[in-house]
Amino acid sequence: MSRPAWAGTLASRGERVLLPTYARYPLEIAAGRGARLVDSGGRAYLDLVAGVAVNVLGYGHPVVARALEEAAGGLLHASNLYWTEPMVRLAERLTSASGMEKAFFCNSGAEAVEAALKLARRARPGRPGLVCFTDSFHGRTLGALSVTAQSRYQDPFQPLLPGVVASPLGDTRRVAAALTEQTAAVIVEPIQGEGGMRPAPPGFLPDLRRLCDDVGALLILDEVQTGIGRTGAFFAYQHEEVRPDLVVAAKGLAGGLPMGVLLARGEAAAAFTPGDHGCTFGGGPLVAHVADAVVRTVLAPGFLDEVRRKGEHLRRRLEELADRHPVVVETRGRGLMQGLALAAPRAAELVTRLRDRGVLAAPAGASVLRLVPPLVIEEAEIDAAAAALDAALGGLEAAKGADGCAAGAAPPPSAAEARP
Repeated sequence: MSRPAWAGTLASRGERVLLPTYARYPLEIAAGRGARLVDSGGRAYLDLVAGVAVNVLGYGHPVVARALEEAAGGLLHASNLYWTEPMVRLAERLTSASGMEKAFFCNSGAEAVEAALKLARRARPGRPGLVCFTDSFHGRTLGALSVTAQSRYQDPFQPLLPGVVASPLGDTRRVAAALTEQTAAVIVEPIQGEGGMRPAPPGFLPDLRRLCDDVGALLILDEVQTGIGRTGAFFAYQHEEVRPDLVVAAKGLAGGLPMGVLLARGEAAAAFTPGDHGCTFGGGPLVAHVADAVVRTVLAPGFLDEVRRKGEHLRRRLEELADRHPVVVETRGRGLMQGLALAAPRAAELVTRLRDRGVLAAPAGASVLRLVPPLVIEEAEIDAAAAALDAALGGLEAAKGADGCAAGAAPPPSAAEARP
């Protein structure tokens, strides 16, 4: 790849014209192929971020390229006042794959969460209460932020929605105490992403289903990061015997194009009426056609088997590193959504050390490294990433100061879900 004319200029130009909502790394991305990105200087990086779990088929995948070409010559946009075949086809595929009944399309995870919260209010009139979980992340719009139980996100924007109670993830007794006849819904991530790659304990989601049924509340599964094959099932809740009332998904849904979806079943699926909610661009023909191609690929025979196999391989390599490096406390996650918990808040420094070795990763909080590579990553690439991580962890331990933290470590950029 030849060096582009703009190489080396983006930071200074961007700082003049973009709002400072991200602390971006000093990296200019110019191209990508498979599980690798190339910067403006021509250096290739193995990408274990994938747009924060967005690019499930990596970069330049022929299925995505072909779908874009097919759609670009026809309808790019048509109003939701009319029917379009790609939207209906995608809704059919998603409801079939999820066991849900109806779909609403939008542009992002936060929008899907907003739709779910509104639908819960509509389906449970007079019940304003919501239960979420400590260290959750559901988005940055005011409704989604209200159920994002992390003070660093919420405090600057108070007051938020009233009636929200945060309970510790995995504590069934505390959740039972928080639920009342005023509770419209419980919203939970099967694996907390921004909360440190922390999975809900086995059996906790079925417990939530039972507790919600006891008080007549809806169960909302936020699968924005865990969905579309990320954990080795199409949705993470499908690893357990649980049926949510509402599911929200986004990120990997359209393989890199912006799309979110709310899926509903039962009485919740009948609660909205025309005019209750809408989205100008939701389910547009081009994005829906590409998303359908992505979903069809992920659901193809053998694909999720491969994700599970590669996820197990990644987990084994991380466990080997945890055994070898005292700075690693534990591994967390499922499938190709893995985290490495550190003994000190040094995830940002570890990200920098990995980048110097040609591997891109992201923090999930100050003390956890997040690894969410494209689902098409190869085992040899996982091995190469593990070797780089081994060296980076060794460097981290060698640089350890007397207080257990490296001096001058750069603050992490916001790797949280960039939901509008």
